[in-house]
Amino acid sequence: MTTVYERRTAPPVAPAPRSSPAGPLLALLWAGAAAVLVLWWADTGSVVGTEGWLTGAGRIAGLLCGYSCAVLVGLMARVPLLERRIGSDRVARWHAMAGRYTVCLLVAHVVLILTGYAAQDRASILHETVTVILDYPDMLMATAGTVILLAVGITSARTVRRRTSYEFWYYVHLLTYAAVFLAFFHQLSLGDDFNGKPVSTAAWYALYLGVAALVIWYRILAPVRLNLRHRLRVESVHKEAPGVYSVVVRGRRLDELDARPGQFFRWRFLGEGMGWASTPYSLSAPPRPDRMRITVKALGDHSAAVPLLRPGTRVWAEGPYGSLTADRATSHRSLLIAGGVGITPLRALFETLPGDVTLLYRARTAEDLALGGELEAIANWRGARVLYALNGPRGERPRFTAEALAATVPALAEHDVYICGPHGFAQELYRELRAAGVPDRRIHHESFEL
Repeated sequence: MTTVYERRTAPPVAPAPRSSPAGPLLALLWAGAAAVLVLWWADTGSVVGTEGWLTGAGRIAGLLCGYSCAVLVGLMARVPLLERRIGSDRVARWHAMAGRYTVCLLVAHVVLILTGYAAQDRASILHETVTVILDYPDMLMATAGTVILLAVGITSARTVRRRTSYEFWYYVHLLTYAAVFLAFFHQLSLGDDFNGKPVSTAAWYALYLGVAALVIWYRILAPVRLNLRHRLRVESVHKEAPGVYSVVVRGRRLDELDARPGQFFRWRFLGEGMGWASTPYSLSAPPRPDRMRITVKALGDHSAAVPLLRPGTRVWAEGPYGSLTADRATSHRSLLIAGGVGITPLRALFETLPGDVTLLYRARTAEDLALGGELEAIANWRGARVLYALNGPRGERPRFTAEALAATVPALAEHDVYICGPHGFAQELYRELRAAGVPDRRIHHESFEL
């Protein structure tokens, strides 16, 4: 497929780096949490006795949990400002952190409130739990939402997720929307901070309705518009390496998508039993007005079925997402480091990044080097370097130490470094690059793991 994407012109000039809105957004989110605490303080009189302290702490945890639920869903909305300017990888980390906060606050809210109520009524916690669930308004729905959120939290834990398929995790994760909806109403019917207080009630509604609007627009309406407008279909499937296949997708006016090398889409192939899962795959070549290409390694049920795709299969896509693009460049020297199938977005960047570019490709064996012919062709016409790091004859893995990286790439600290590969691979590289003197602002990475 090299000829389809062959390039004969010089790479573009790097755009001026844009400031990230990550700092202001984080400040805004923490300010919202502070406002929630102010809400509790303003509506709370004196706290008396052990039961008063327990229920007071439970109210605080409940308010913060409700706020955290809204933040959690907002970070799932795939707002372009977040996905392109901050980066999908960082937003995913924020979402995971918000998820941990939410689950911890949820558990604290349940335990503290029930313990406080039990102390107040001089009843057992079991009796109080049954009474609250069956007799308090909207508590049956809230209980169902609580169970769902706890299930989502458990399946999102790293040790559990490694033992389950991406498809299972994805569908369980989608239940977060149902959990938040089910838990919303008891906050207003039982919360002392909202009963008879129209201003705080209106603010809470505005928060949740605003987040719901983002989800509906960017997760439902925008993808519908994209797919109706561009009519994507599979054009061809090609084997690149053992277990690695490229899929060429044809569509109309694809240049209007403003997709950039280094970005990814979420793909749903409406055939071969694959239409029930939406999976992220990066563009493995610069997009053209009529074609895009992805390269996929069989790591799960969905990716393993990719070789079975037939030409003409309808494709449903969402995106583009990600900020591993030339916009991040701060210099005219770049080092791209790929681990395994992490070569896919970096192959597209290798062709289009301006200036002096070096690609370091880590794989187990020479047979596992996907897109190797294209990489060599690109290196030849643009005068770039391609370096391979393969396992030794006994399977020993090469180490990317700070010293080895500095010796391989002169003036390493003056390079922008783009990393794509498994989570552990990216973390190890980040530490070694920092030890080699590469500034944090010049290390750009997106990781993947299933």
